[in-house]
Amino acid sequence: MAIHFNESEVAAEALADGVTRQRLLDAARVPGVLFELDRIVLAPGAAVTFDIAPDALGWFQMIDGTATLRMAGGDATVLPTHIGLLPPGLSGTLDSDGGATLLFALVPDVGTLDPAVLANAPPFRLVDWREEPLLKSEHDARKRIYIVTPKMFGVRAIRGEMIIYPPGTTCPVHHHEGGAHFMYFLAGQGTCYAGEDQEMKVRTGDVVYYHDREPHWVKGGETEDMIFSEFFVPSAVATVWADPSKVCTWIPMGVNHRGGTPSRTIEKHAHGPMAEV
Repeated sequence: MAIHFNESEVAAEALADGVTRQRLLDAARVPGVLFELDRIVLAPGAAVTFDIAPDALGWFQMIDGTATLRMAGGDATVLPTHIGLLPPGLSGTLDSDGGATLLFALVPDVGTLDPAVLANAPPFRLVDWREEPLLKSEHDARKRIYIVTPKMFGVRAIRGEMIIYPPGTTCPVHHHEGGAHFMYFLAGQGTCYAGEDQEMKVRTGDVVYYHDREPHWVKGGETEDMIFSEFFVPSAVATVWADPSKVCTWIPMGVNHRGGTPSRTIEKHAHGPMAEV
């Protein structure tokens, strides 16, 4: 069965003065999982230190608030729409005057998933997902924004995208092979289905983790857009469709989420590992 829970059900532990952490996904919840996913909340004026081990890779997605990441190479302003890659060996302090909330993922032994990261570590980088190309489904009204891909960050240990489901839209039944797949729901409500009879009503703050080769599909709500970020660890996780004629194909809309010119060009493609996206 898929694992389903809301972040409100996870106890918050003190990480630093004014900083709490909720362990959303780890080996205690998913035995054998190769990564950790935390929700970190900074109170106004609080700070948290990131010390990424030399054999690890970190990544974060801001959920709310603004902050400053202070590193030896200089400071970086982090906006509520930023995604950040924290390469092996990075040390920095994230502080926020007004408070902030973020998802933080860590791959402790990244060399097992992406040896190239240790041989040639990528630099620290921030990406604003509002500037990334907006794509639409060939078959329905769903939209997609890539937020972590090998082409964006130069890593293959993790891949991620934001998906927008207008009311009533669905995706075809499919499953993934070769790694982990999980979703974090950012807005709206809907329903996730897994296996033969598992039905999960989802809302903002929910996490759904699908096991390898577990068939599933998703349906949007009735009155508002449902938005979630989904991730694959590693990036080369394969997608297999129950009906090959319904493979999800994504078409560039020629704009970003703001309606302006996107930061780069993505060609029409079918959903998959997307090594070149």
